[in-house]
Amino acid sequence: MIDNRKREWNTEGRYTAGEATDCQLPVCGKEESLEVIDAVPQAWSAVCGKEENMDQSENREVLQERYGLVLERIREMETEGLGHPALDAYFKQMAAFSLKLSDYYIFVEQGHMRDAQLSELQTWNRELYEDILPEHYDQSWGNPAYSVSRMDGQWGQLLSFVYGELRDGIVPAAQGDLEDIVVRMELLVEIYSACVGAWQEQRQLPPYETIRQIAYWHNSDYSDIRAEKVIRRMACPEGNPAVEIIMGADLEDVRYLYRYGLYVTENELETARFLCSLPQETIDTMADTYTEGYRMGFEVMGKDLSKKSTVDLYYNIGFERMLRRAVENFAVLGLKPVARELNVKGAIPNRQYTYDHKDDHGLFWDKALMQRKLEVLKTAYEQYKQELKGYAGPAAVEIFGEEPFAPESRPQAVKLTPEQQKLWVEYSARNMELYTQYITMSERSFTIIAFPVPEIGENFRAIFEENIKVNTLDYMKYRQIQQCVIDALDQADHVEIKGMNGNTTDLTVNLWKLQNPEKETIFENCVADVNIPVGEVFTSPVLKGTNGVLHVSKVFLNGLEYKDLSVTFRDGMIADYGCGNFPDAEEGRRYIKENVLFHRDTLPLGEFAIGTNTTAYVMARRWNIENKLPILIAEKTGPHFAVGDTCYSQEEDVAVYNPDGKEVVARENEKSRLRNTDPMEAYFNCHTDITLPFDELGELTAVKTDGTRICIIADGRFVLPGSEALNEPLEQVK
Repeated sequence: MIDNRKREWNTEGRYTAGEATDCQLPVCGKEESLEVIDAVPQAWSAVCGKEENMDQSENREVLQERYGLVLERIREMETEGLGHPALDAYFKQMAAFSLKLSDYYIFVEQGHMRDAQLSELQTWNRELYEDILPEHYDQSWGNPAYSVSRMDGQWGQLLSFVYGELRDGIVPAAQGDLEDIVVRMELLVEIYSACVGAWQEQRQLPPYETIRQIAYWHNSDYSDIRAEKVIRRMACPEGNPAVEIIMGADLEDVRYLYRYGLYVTENELETARFLCSLPQETIDTMADTYTEGYRMGFEVMGKDLSKKSTVDLYYNIGFERMLRRAVENFAVLGLKPVARELNVKGAIPNRQYTYDHKDDHGLFWDKALMQRKLEVLKTAYEQYKQELKGYAGPAAVEIFGEEPFAPESRPQAVKLTPEQQKLWVEYSARNMELYTQYITMSERSFTIIAFPVPEIGENFRAIFEENIKVNTLDYMKYRQIQQCVIDALDQADHVEIKGMNGNTTDLTVNLWKLQNPEKETIFENCVADVNIPVGEVFTSPVLKGTNGVLHVSKVFLNGLEYKDLSVTFRDGMIADYGCGNFPDAEEGRRYIKENVLFHRDTLPLGEFAIGTNTTAYVMARRWNIENKLPILIAEKTGPHFAVGDTCYSQEEDVAVYNPDGKEVVARENEKSRLRNTDPMEAYFNCHTDITLPFDELGELTAVKTDGTRICIIADGRFVLPGSEALNEPLEQVK
């Protein structure tokens, strides 16, 4: 459901909560733009074919009234002044941005996105995002360091958060979602009115807690609306803005990229132009590899694709031509596409801005808010539970080639307290429980494929061509080689891994003990289905007896760089960790805890794998792009170790078989075994792969119970009989 709260002005000019109204259809409240009302997409009036039981004209009137009131007050903000220099500057800037956002919404709703010149669209895009671009960020209220310098402590953090809330209205404006814009503007005006009232009456600011409570209840009150929209976009293919662009836009006219409302740079423009220049055969190869991987994921896992009706697209803008072909392929499989806003990405205006605001919920995160968000999420899931039965899972197109990013840790940014960290961990776990309640994991699958983008440099076209070859390597060749590796590993009690060339890795990984080697296996033979490209063999290690140190000189995890990352395991659990990113070792530990452990004190070693795609490794070395590879490819370029859940999370009881017919029995560990008795302790809802490159790998040896050693890799080369062909690409590395 869309918002049912009405905000009204009291006699003192402050917002108060009014009587509940069922407002649904977005309309325009500007007197000079009333013609826009009739241009609002009619998809708002129906959701998945379910007619809303409301009077649409009444809904229009309510939202129009709210829009008119909030715009009127914001226009007054531009000319009024509190007499407080910092706040006056802040509110005037926020008012200017709000009015710019309103003008943009009207521009979109009047249909100008389709007839405007490219230069005009670029101007709009630049003006909406320019304040947080790196060259302006030092003087931006979006920068918590700047905001705190103007308004001390928590006030500065809160004002920076409100700034971010307004900025997050750009994409909704591009989609014609006036209701979302109004809600964000009302937050600004409510805070402004509270400041005006206190200053006029007492010549001082209101208590900080008064303003924080406004933000708190804004977040709480509208969480149901936002939850409903997220789940609706996940469940229902009808009226999906992104899919409409993929299937309906003129893809030879790059102006279509601006219809998303996302930040667009030359990188996205050139990506779109490049794909349009490719022969149809190449586009077909890219799309067919992607959709066939998705289909094979169901086939290999013995899951019934015919029961499913929707596929969830994840992609970066610029790849629409490939995706159009993919949507046609999915249709043959009986699947319609959905695409959620969070999973459709443009350029990142400023990664530091994103990093600075990742914990803004710490301003108000408490148990009551956690419960509220879980309740509204459950309500949304329940509303669409029938549609969600058809959800087949995500199909992701990742990109790589962006400049590496190592964030600055700013003390002025919001940080979660230890209690909030525990609550966030609990929320993440319970959120996942809800997901698996309505999405049967044993019935869904996924696939991921990755391509470079022009930002990778002057060799983009050559890298792109080579990457296509990497994505389409001989499935059968790798399957046979990997089976040789698995046959050796199945004999082992444990595996020993040691580093070289300055790498201090010295790690013992304990393995599952086979009861019936004729019918069972420890490692899965992973070729090119859900994870493209080939290839790896992987298992869920036994935690007890897994001990030692994993060290990597440089690695990129979840888009962040780690230098000299070191993780110590004790009985399979992280016991210590550190990195060389910061002069202060404790700051490095905080960096890892926030972004790898996700505020937990420890995580298990959920996966041990050996990547076999030496062709991808050589591609990375040839073009000097090791630091730009996505984990999807990087994990195939050497042994890797994932902290968090196993690869079989939530599906441990589903039988998995290798191509040789043997059942993969190592699907759980001592933690995931608690899933039926203590699910909060069984799952961590994260899985982060850390890859040890071949040039830092001195030895990987399978050790049998009698002490017999079977060396698989020595001095960065495969030495196991039957695996030598993997060294052929490595000989190209100088």
